[in-house]
Amino acid sequence: MIPRYSRPQMAAIWEADNRFRIWFEIEAHACDAQAELGVIPKAAAEAVRERGKFEAARIDEIEKQTKHDVIAFLTNLAEHVGPEARFVHQGMTSSDVLDTCLAVQLAQASDILLDDIDGLLAALKRRAFEFRDTPCMGRSHGIHAEPTTFGLKLAGFYAEWRRNRRRLEIAAAEIATCAISGAVGNFANIDPYVEEYVAGKMGLAAEPVSTQVIPRDRHAAFFAALAVIAGSVERLASEIRHLQRTEVGEAEEYFAAGQKGSSAMPHKRNPILSENLTGLARIVRAAVIPALENIALWHERDISHSSVERVIAPDATIALDFTLARLTGVVEQLVVHPEAMRKNLDRLGGAVFSQRVLLALTQAGMSREAAYAAVQRNAMRASGGDFLAHLKGDTEVTGCLDEKALSELFDLEYHSRHVGTIFERVFGER
Repeated sequence: MIPRYSRPQMAAIWEADNRFRIWFEIEAHACDAQAELGVIPKAAAEAVRERGKFEAARIDEIEKQTKHDVIAFLTNLAEHVGPEARFVHQGMTSSDVLDTCLAVQLAQASDILLDDIDGLLAALKRRAFEFRDTPCMGRSHGIHAEPTTFGLKLAGFYAEWRRNRRRLEIAAAEIATCAISGAVGNFANIDPYVEEYVAGKMGLAAEPVSTQVIPRDRHAAFFAALAVIAGSVERLASEIRHLQRTEVGEAEEYFAAGQKGSSAMPHKRNPILSENLTGLARIVRAAVIPALENIALWHERDISHSSVERVIAPDATIALDFTLARLTGVVEQLVVHPEAMRKNLDRLGGAVFSQRVLLALTQAGMSREAAYAAVQRNAMRASGGDFLAHLKGDTEVTGCLDEKALSELFDLEYHSRHVGTIFERVFGER
């Protein structure tokens, strides 16, 4: 991922130094386990720990000749360890190192992403309670539907992001497996104890059955979880973009002093952050198809998945980390305009109360078909005027409901009377 959309902590996970550091830990832990089993001398395992070093530049130099990154790493390691290095990588294959390392990196990335989501949840909760009872227009198909509250909108996003957190927790646990099982995964040249030992030291679970690689359905599920999260990013970003439209104007991104919205039109305040989030969400979701296609490897292993994961693993996690941090900032600083919300509520002259009138007429004895026709007729006449006045002038309507009963149906608080119940379901408090 380009530096523009990278944050240092997440980017560092995918740097060569971190990758080689993890490789070294895997090899060193494997040596410790082999020494316990008596397969290699204990002194050899100690030498690896004491003298083991690596240099990323040197590894790259060796790889130019070997055309094999793990062999290049082992060669560089041996230059520091000395003769005892012949005991390193006993009974192991390259994928044991690569796949276990990727599991560690994805676990590290998941920890950051979970923290990011926690930050977003905190921001959504705070703003939801801030606007818990602030009335606004609910829309379906982009058209005014019925009144709701802005806090309830935000509570819905909070509940979605809490689900996203659980999804990521599950995906992160599923991806965190270790394979130290040898060339085709049958432990022919290495004891299963080594895998269990390394897994414990690296904070992973032992893969129950591997081939020469960890099964890629695990990885596909992980990237699918990231994609769902990215979808939620775009849903929230799209809501903000719509609310910031000039003709809506109910909320907008914070516009800092000195900020410029357009090179040509000085009056512009554009939702650039939300638009940027929409684009980055596409990048994260784009990892899903190649991750799914990685599942079907040939026999016990091929390397068609390798190049894919070298791209999608850093790009998807780095982009999502940046995206979540940016989205949290947008929510925290979102400028909300309750007066515009109220103005929009009144734009249809009360026609947004049409369903309540419909139900009241049916309860008063009118057939649903007749009630629907009467309400629709008067709502269409209102067209931004006074829906209640039209109803009061309709003898078919007033034959069932008097003017006082009709007026009582135009109560905005009626639509928010259960907000506290919903908040209690979502947050455990009103």
